[in-house]
Amino acid sequence: MTISFSTLCTTFTRYMGFFILGCSALALWQPWLFVWVAPWITPLLGCIMFGMGMTLRPEDFICVFARPRPLFLGLAAQYLCMPLVAFALCWLLRLPPELALGVILVGTAPGGTASNVLTFIARGDVPYSVALTAVATLASLGLMPVLTWILAGAWVPVDMAALFFSILKIVIVPVALGMAAHRYCEGLCRRALPYLPAASALTIILVVAGIMAINAANILHTGVLVLAAVICHNLIGLGLGYALGLFWRFDLPRRRALCLEIGTQNSGLASALALAHFTPASAIAGALFSVWQNISGALLSNWFHNHQEAGQSVGQER
Repeated sequence: MTISFSTLCTTFTRYMGFFILGCSALALWQPWLFVWVAPWITPLLGCIMFGMGMTLRPEDFICVFARPRPLFLGLAAQYLCMPLVAFALCWLLRLPPELALGVILVGTAPGGTASNVLTFIARGDVPYSVALTAVATLASLGLMPVLTWILAGAWVPVDMAALFFSILKIVIVPVALGMAAHRYCEGLCRRALPYLPAASALTIILVVAGIMAINAANILHTGVLVLAAVICHNLIGLGLGYALGLFWRFDLPRRRALCLEIGTQNSGLASALALAHFTPASAIAGALFSVWQNISGALLSNWFHNHQEAGQSVGQER
């Protein structure tokens, strides 16, 4: 039986969490296999953001802002829930400054592009997920430096201006270039779109494995405490996202999208900023979050895919 390349890409993307887990374990055991990725983390993240921009058109934002309430509610949930939960966990677990900074960087990051893939698998509201990721990513230019300065300033000094320009370089410029490519190279983008999720998945795997490799000794020494914070952070985010969707009376697909959007962070961006402006140890939380969120997200989205709630077509947003 012949298996098409597109089928292989879809399968690879769907089970991305297991590939991340395997490569991360390999990076801890034999760091030299992935340590070469470290200098390329920022360009690789830029490539992911460029791919995200290729999926977007100005018309997408016009449609969303025609009914902006769900988008603004999701954005508020993203930038209130995850940063505050991160701060609370750092305080409760008494994390050392470098590790606390990493957890807060993850909390203040926008939703990750993996949430869009997970929402598709979960039979969620994909346009809402993509729009929320895009708007949260654009908002991160102003919100992420400010929130990091406010929350992480209790542990370490934070240079807001440096974070601002890094986010501009890693996120905003590549997304804008991707949108320009969609506008002026539409045929090429249309042919590339089916393979973008798999390309993003491969890039995320390399970034996570690279961060794990350069922090192998620190992770093996302090990983348990940070892993506990990461697991709690992710699970609380998923739970809050779904609960808020119920409270706001979103329909089932949109509840699932909000759940995965809040719980799934752009932890690669958090790690890149940690490596660029702080210490390698502060990137540990982002690397572990990437591993865990893709495992929990894959399990949850597959469970959503196979389960439908009674009366799902009845619930409407308030």
